[in-house]
Amino acid sequence: MKLVYFAWVRERIGKAEEEVSLPDGLVTVADLVAWLKGRGEEYDYAFENESVVRAAIDHVHVKPDALLGHAREIAFFPPMTGG
Repeated sequence: MKLVYFAWVRERIGKAEEEVSLPDGLVTVADLVAWLKGRGEEYDYAFENESVVRAAIDHVHVKPDALLGHAREIAFFPPMTGG
């Protein structure tokens, strides 16, 4: 699965994207975030306040309880403001 990181999420993790093989048992976006936080201090830092980090599955904005299903790409980004 491709993971894409934007803005300060990218800066904190230190990469814009990566390909990962998810372990069995990850069902929701929240499960994925919990797993990522365990991958190292940079991920833990990026998701320290996970309630403000937004996610999109295959370019569709989703909530943390969204099912990963057969997603090809998950993107994570901070809240954005318009102007």
